[in-house]
Amino acid sequence: MITDPPTDDDEVQPQPSRPLLEARNVEKGFGDGRILTGLDLTVEEGELLTLMGPNGVGKSVLLSCLAGSTDPDSGSIELFDGQSPTEARSATSVMLQGQSIDPDLTGRENLQFYGDIHPRATGDWRSIADRLELTDDLDRPAREYSGGMERKLELTIALAVDADCYLLDEPTAELDLSMIQVVHDLLLEYRGDGKTILVTSHAPLDAGIADRIAFVRGGRTVATGEPSALLEALPPVVRVRGDMPPESAFLGGRLFQRGDEIRGFLSPSAGLETIENAVEREREHVTVDRDPPSYTDLFNYYTYVSPIDADGPSTVADESDRSDGERTERLEQ
Repeated sequence: MITDPPTDDDEVQPQPSRPLLEARNVEKGFGDGRILTGLDLTVEEGELLTLMGPNGVGKSVLLSCLAGSTDPDSGSIELFDGQSPTEARSATSVMLQGQSIDPDLTGRENLQFYGDIHPRATGDWRSIADRLELTDDLDRPAREYSGGMERKLELTIALAVDADCYLLDEPTAELDLSMIQVVHDLLLEYRGDGKTILVTSHAPLDAGIADRIAFVRGGRTVATGEPSALLEALPPVVRVRGDMPPESAFLGGRLFQRGDEIRGFLSPSAGLETIENAVEREREHVTVDRDPPSYTDLFNYYTYVSPIDADGPSTVADESDRSDGERTERLEQ
C-alpha cells in the first residue's frame, strides 16, 4: 500500500503545558469580612514563585486553601492537572506558620510525628535541622522556642518530605540575615532538583530568589512577573535627603523612609524638575536624585502605590532565564 508522505498539517502539534497549580477567582471570607475577593494565581511546574504582600491581605488564607486545609467560598483550585487540594495532599508539603507545631512535644518529637504521617517523608530532617542550626535544640519542648526557632522547625518539617510541590508560609519570618541566606540556598537547591515551590512573604529580600513574583493587594493578585521585569517596569524612583518633601509631588502621594533618606515614585506626568521645584519652594537643605529601584521599592510600589486594575492582575512580560547567581544579585537592596 502506498501512502502519501506526512505534511506539516499531519504533524502532532505540542500542547501547551498546564500550570502545576491554578487558582481561579478564589473568594474567602470570615464572618462579614472578605479576605480573598476573586484572586487568580498560577504556579508553573519547577518554578519558585514568591507571593508578596503586607500582613493581613490573605496570603496565609490562600495558602491554607491551596493546601486543602480550608475550603474557599467560591472559585476553583486545581493541582497536578485536575486534582483538588485534598486529592493532591500526598504530593504536596505544607508549612502554615504557627499551625503545625505541638508545643507540648520536643522539636524532635514533632519531626518524628510528621515523619510518621506523611507518605513521602524522608530522613532528611537531620541534615536540614543541622543547616538551620536547630539540632542542639531538638530535645527542648517546642513551647520554649523563639519565633525564629519555630519557623526553622516548621520549615524542617515541610522540607523533610519528597514532595513535588512545597507551599511555604513566610519561611524567613523572624530569622536573621545570615539564616535567611541559608533558607534561600535550601529553596534554590530544591528548585534545582525540579521541585515546585510557592513561598509567601512580606520581606523584600525574598523577591531575589524567585522565578516570578505575584503581588496580593485587596484580596486579589494585582501584578505578576519576573523580578527583573517588574523592577524595570517601575516608575522612576526618587531619593530625597534632608527635610521632609511635600507628599503631593510624588506618585500616589506616598513617601517611604529608608535610613536617612526618603523615597518615592515619580509620576509619569512630572519630571524630576517638578519635584525639585516643589521642594525648593517649601523646604531648605534638601537634595533630590533619581535612584535605581530596589526590591524594597518594588514591594512598596505594588503594595501601597500602584492602581488596582478592575479587569485583573497586570502581567509583566518575562525575560530570558536567569541563573541562580543573577537571582541573588539584589539581596542586599
